This record gives sequence, structure tokens and C-alpha cells, in this order.
Amino acid sequence: MISLGFIASGNGTSLRAIVAAIEAGELAARAALVVSNKKDSASLAFARDHGIAARWIPTVGDPQTADTDLALALGDAGVDLVVLSGYLRKLGPNVLTAYENRILNIHPALLPKFGGEGMYGRRVHEAVLAAGETVTGATVHLVDGQYDYGAIVAQVSVVIQLGDTAEIIEAKVMGVEPGLFLDTLRRVVSGALTLPAR
Repeated sequence: MISLGFIASGNGTSLRAIVAAIEAGELAARAALVVSNKKDSASLAFARDHGIAARWIPTVGDPQTADTDLALALGDAGVDLVVLSGYLRKLGPNVLTAYENRILNIHPALLPKFGGEGMYGRRVHEAVLAAGETVTGATVHLVDGQYDYGAIVAQVSVVIQLGDTAEIIEAKVMGVEPGLFLDTLRRVVSGALTLPAR
């Protein structure tokens, strides 16, 4: 059974949806570890409530040590695949090397558009709206050393209607993200989707 490690900064919306699917027997995986760079993160409290190992690894001040500690924590927990769930830090070289082509993130737009440093949360939807786009969506992609640059694994589209605000677009995209992430993980677990070799 595949072991998942989650890294989150805040609430961990995708984390919650994926754990719910595991608990319901809808995803043949094990939630092995949840890590956050914020000590009071709601994702850590959620992990403890669900009997999942939880670790706080601060990134402020000493990112190199944080990178080393994170790589060791994931390895010690037997993590096969890393899921980013609203993690707002760039991963370091130790983690990227240890889990090359085994780190998945979801981005609230149709990459390669509207990605890159600083493009997260509502900023993405404001940029989409300002560009006059009629379609947006969400993208699951592999994580590498650049923000939102890794290979695209899966996407889902969302239609932007006349009069939609950034807030409305954000709600629409957030509504499809958990399902896209779950479907992607199911395909990986079943072998229907093969990630690139390391």
C-alpha cells in the first residue's frame, strides 16, 4: 500500500479530502505523516485528531536545516509519495532529490498560465480575471526547484461566467480541487497513471 506524506502550511484542504477518502476505503493508501512549517497549523491538529503522525518543522531562519529535517522525517515515516496541501515554501534540494518525481502539488489555475513565485491563493484568480480569461481550472503537477514549473499530471477546467468576481472564481476552483487530487492519486495507486522514473 502506498504511503503518503503531506506538507501543509494552513488548513490543508486537500489533506482533509484525501484522508477522508482513505478512511472511507475509497483510496488504497496510508496517511503516514503530516508536516507543517507552522506550529499552530490546523493541519497538524487535524492529523493528531485522525491518528496520523504530525511534525512541526520551522523554516524561518535556517532553511537548510529544515530541508534536512524534512527529508529525514519523510524517509523515517516510510513515505512513498509527497502531497503538498497549501504549503507556501519552496522545497529544498534534499527533499527534491530524495523524492524526485514523487512530489505532487495542486495549483489553482491551468498551468503553465498564472503560475510562478507569488502566484497563490486569490492572487491567481485576480490575475486570471484581469487577463480576461473565459476558462480557468486546477492543475496537479510534479514539484521541482521552480515554482509551478514541474510536469503537468492532470487538469480540470472551470468556466468563468460574465460577472464572476475573483472570489467567485476562487470558490469554483476550490470546489474542483479535492476531486482532481483524489482522482489523480487513485490513478497513481491503481497503476493507470505512471509517474516519471526518478
